[in-house]
Amino acid sequence: MPARDVARADRRVRRASGVLAGLAVLLVLAWWVDGGGLTGLVEGGSRAVAECGRLCGLLASLLLLGQVLLAARVPVLEHAFGQRHLIALHRGTGVASFAGMLGHVGCASWAHGSGGPGGVPDGFWLLTRTWPGMAAASLGTALVVLVVVTSARWLRTRLRYEWWHLLHLWGYAGVFLALPHQLWAGREFTSSPLRTVFWWGLWGAAVAAVAVWRIAVPIVRSRRHRITVAAVLPEGDGSVSVHMTGERLRELGASAGQFFVWRFRSGRGWPAGNPYSLSAPPTKRTLRITVKQLGDGSAAVPNLRQGTRVYIEGPYGRLTPRTRTSPRVALIGAGVGMTPLRALAEKFLNESADVVVLHRFTREPLFAREFLRLARERKLHVVASPGRRRGPDSWWGADAGRVDDLAALRARIPDIAVREVYVCGPGRWTAMVRRTVLAAGVPERRVHVENFG
Repeated sequence: MPARDVARADRRVRRASGVLAGLAVLLVLAWWVDGGGLTGLVEGGSRAVAECGRLCGLLASLLLLGQVLLAARVPVLEHAFGQRHLIALHRGTGVASFAGMLGHVGCASWAHGSGGPGGVPDGFWLLTRTWPGMAAASLGTALVVLVVVTSARWLRTRLRYEWWHLLHLWGYAGVFLALPHQLWAGREFTSSPLRTVFWWGLWGAAVAAVAVWRIAVPIVRSRRHRITVAAVLPEGDGSVSVHMTGERLRELGASAGQFFVWRFRSGRGWPAGNPYSLSAPPTKRTLRITVKQLGDGSAAVPNLRQGTRVYIEGPYGRLTPRTRTSPRVALIGAGVGMTPLRALAEKFLNESADVVVLHRFTREPLFAREFLRLARERKLHVVASPGRRRGPDSWWGADAGRVDDLAALRARIPDIAVREVYVCGPGRWTAMVRRTVLAAGVPERRVHVENFG
């Protein structure tokens, strides 16, 4: 499919997703009003508190299920939104659903307590003992709180990725434990067949999405393609490339620029997956990733032995050739963010595109020999920006001199405004690059960003 048609199809999916989400919210609000919600607010007292709690619970339930669907790796959403936008939506939805959950628990406990805010503990204990499914809901709420707390930036950055990932998976258990009490006992869920079908259908869709795309499909693909480690080779600057072989790998549908979640069956912590991008275009028999030693999982990668079995989840990511609409391409990356861009560079050169690579690095550049070979044999243009960043508000190295970021970019890539731009690197760095690229006149639809952290 031509890139313009792909972009049009993705826009339709994004638009349809937004419309469906908006309709679901309006439907829930309408049902709340029909169930006496506004009347209860006007009446005041404990009835108003109960209705506020009921509304918070309904919206929190809807957002929690939406949050699960956003993180379930559903292919149509992955292709249309890309990981960066899905993660942002997942995070924002999670904050709103968590606030709604706390409001629901607090208001419901207040309304059923001995009177006033001081009766909240008694009301909570009464609900937990007497309402169907409330014991499971309390445990589910505790698990969701654990996930939210460990997802806070100040704590997440201090946790090893592998530990954070394992803790985060408990969020699924929390959601699926927290919701059924409403499906069993809440009048908003059981007062009509349509409402029962809506809520149970949405809950079932969330469960099915996780079961299929996060569990069943990865297991089937891993068994079918029988991927094993062929070699582990050093790349410099604390990075290594893992070369893998497998069977019928074309059937994975993977593309240069995408990533998988990898599990190498070696050592005790192998079930904890790690996301690594392909650093070379995939073939029908081979895959390659390049890993920098940053966490527990990546530190073990250099010690992988030939023949180690590999389990995969993916491919994911929208930083792919399917989005390209221009014959000229600029690839801008920093550090290990060059990994997907290295694969894209070779892919675009194979498609006869005019490719320039802008490489930011502090000490030793990744893929220096490979980029040199591509420059010599395939006319790849490489722009290096070495050394530490020249300041906290600039994404350039000291080589850029005293000119601003926009002038430095235009000096090195004069035709940047007519190029398709792909950016990958640390989150804050990629945000600065994106602003500069847009200021240079590149249309937003031709700027594609992925970040890591």
